[in-house]
Amino acid sequence: MPIKHLFFDLDHTLWDFDKNSRETLFFIFNELNLDAYESMCFQGFYDTYIRINDALWQKYRNNELTKEQLRSKRFYETMLLFGIDNLVLTNKINTLYVNRCPVKGYLFDSCHYVLERLCKHYSLHIISNGFYETQKRKIQSCNLEIYFDVIITSDKAGVHKPSSKIFSLALSQANAKAKESVMIGDNYELDCVGAESAGLTSVWFNPHKKPLDKAVGEEITDLKDLLKLF
Repeated sequence: MPIKHLFFDLDHTLWDFDKNSRETLFFIFNELNLDAYESMCFQGFYDTYIRINDALWQKYRNNELTKEQLRSKRFYETMLLFGIDNLVLTNKINTLYVNRCPVKGYLFDSCHYVLERLCKHYSLHIISNGFYETQKRKIQSCNLEIYFDVIITSDKAGVHKPSSKIFSLALSQANAKAKESVMIGDNYELDCVGAESAGLTSVWFNPHKKPLDKAVGEEITDLKDLLKLF
């Protein structure tokens, strides 16, 4: 059956989460003079935040945390590891981050070029574990909304990747069949294994060339490689 639908992850696949997040936090760190605390330097703050945030997102995907708990904990727990127990300050950091990061515009190389060509021949959609209002702002700020028909986020769906349920919901809303659909994403377990469990084929976006013993679907290291596949 010919491929008709391409489903994309957003963060780390189209939208350069690491670059956008790091720049946002760098300016917040300096704006709030966080280096006035003797224990703080930006790199240490950033590395600790990434570790804490990743762990909390895993708990969120496991339904151990709510969205509100994730947002309230990530900077509080980060600062606590530097000996700073200041809820007012951490709430301010979080508010600035939530307001500013989604409007950052760094995309992976050739993102618009590739999507513009693919959308002429396929229906394009988004499946993201991010929060709907945040992902919508990212998409709009980067002028990506013109390419996508259906946008599914885990908070709206009530289920997270890699559950086959979120892929089934996306297929239903896109009026697509699994055998004519492909999922493209950077997280092998969440995007590729999850999609394959729902009957889609997958393309693993692996720009950092991470080693993997076994793989399902195709593997690419540059978004332009999609034009060779589709």
